[in-house]
Amino acid sequence: MPTADQALDVAALRDQFLNVVFDSYELTLSADRLVAYATSCGETAAKFTDPQHADFQAPPTIGSSFQPKQRFPKGFPTFHGLGMDAGKAVAPDKPMRAGVPILVQTHMHDIYTKTGRSGRMIFFVNRMTFSDEAGILLGSADTSIVIREKPQT
Repeated sequence: MPTADQALDVAALRDQFLNVVFDSYELTLSADRLVAYATSCGETAAKFTDPQHADFQAPPTIGSSFQPKQRFPKGFPTFHGLGMDAGKAVAPDKPMRAGVPILVQTHMHDIYTKTGRSGRMIFFVNRMTFSDEAGILLGSADTSIVIREKPQT
């Protein structure tokens, strides 16, 4: 773990942590949960709000409501600097349906840096994937976190 006076070795973090699943669980969405989510988002299409609709399914953004049980892999260093939310992107592939088990897995998808006027910023992108029982990808959601490092002394 770096001290406050050491820069984080991003290349070493990438080598050790990228693309290794560190969080995994199964969930099953209920029709009530799907309707509640859809209506809270302002959705009005019947295929998202009426469980009796022939193509009833979760709204495409439902993945943004899922949370990992663990935020970072075991052994991931703590950071010295200001941490901020840097956004979320959801990519649906196939519909999620009520009553169908979904495997949710999270891995560190990317680690990269940018340098601005205030110094170096390190971006961490966690990717959650959603698959059905046959292993078919239903979609993914990327969550980005940025740490602005404290200036080196």
